[in-house]
Amino acid sequence: MPISTVIITGASRGIGFEIAKCFARLDHFQVLALSRNKRQLGRLATECAGLNKTSKLIPVAFDFEKFLDRPSETISNLPVRFRHISILINNAGYLMNKPFDQINTEEAVQMLHTNFLGPSILIKTLLPFMGRAGDTHVVNIGSMGGFQGSSKYPGLSYYSASKAALASLTECLSMEYKGAGIFFNCLALGAVQTEMFAEAFPGYKAPVKPKEMAQFITDFAINGYKFMNGKIIPVALSNP
Repeated sequence: MPISTVIITGASRGIGFEIAKCFARLDHFQVLALSRNKRQLGRLATECAGLNKTSKLIPVAFDFEKFLDRPSETISNLPVRFRHISILINNAGYLMNKPFDQINTEEAVQMLHTNFLGPSILIKTLLPFMGRAGDTHVVNIGSMGGFQGSSKYPGLSYYSASKAALASLTECLSMEYKGAGIFFNCLALGAVQTEMFAEAFPGYKAPVKPKEMAQFITDFAINGYKFMNGKIIPVALSNP
C-alpha cells in the first residue's frame, strides 16, 4: 500500500504535537513534523517510535523567518524526498497578549510571519507536490478570534487579525485551485487547554484538551475535504 505524506507545522507542543502522534499511530503515513524547537521534536520522535511499523515520523527543524528568506532552498533541503503531499496542516501559531498600542513593529511582524505569511508561502512553495498525483487537503488552523462576528478580546488584536487573514486566504485559494485536486479548509478553534491558550487567558480552564482536538483535526484532515472546500469552520465549545 502506498505511503501518504502529511506535513504538520508547529509540531513541538500542544495540538500540533498531538496531531503528529495521531498520524504516527495510523497505517501508511510519512509524517513530517516541523518546528524550530529541536529538543521538543526529539521528544516527539521518541514518543512516536514504534507506534505503527507501517508509518514513520520525521522531525524537521524549521523556522518560518528563515524559511521566508529562502523558501525553495529550504524545501529542497528537507531530510526526506516525496512526490506528493496528501495533507498539509498549517498549525504553527504565535501569540503575544499585549495592548495594541504597546505592540512594537518587530512583535507585530513576528505574529504576521508565523500566523499568516509563513503558511501562505509554505503553501505556494509546496504547490508542485499537491494535486495531480492525488488529492491534497490543506487544513489551516485558525482561531475563533479571527472568525468574523465572534467575540473579540483586548490584547489579541494582531493575533486575531493574522488568523482572520489565514481564514480569508483559505476561501481565496479554494476557488483559485478548484478542480486541481487541492482542497482548502480552515478550522477556527475555540478554547483548548494549550500553553498558548494559557498565555492568552491566564487562569481560565478550557473545556477541551489538546489530545481531543488533535483527534478531531486528524479525522477532518483525512476525510473533511470529501464533503467541503473553502470553508471556515468554528470548532468551539466556548470562546474563550
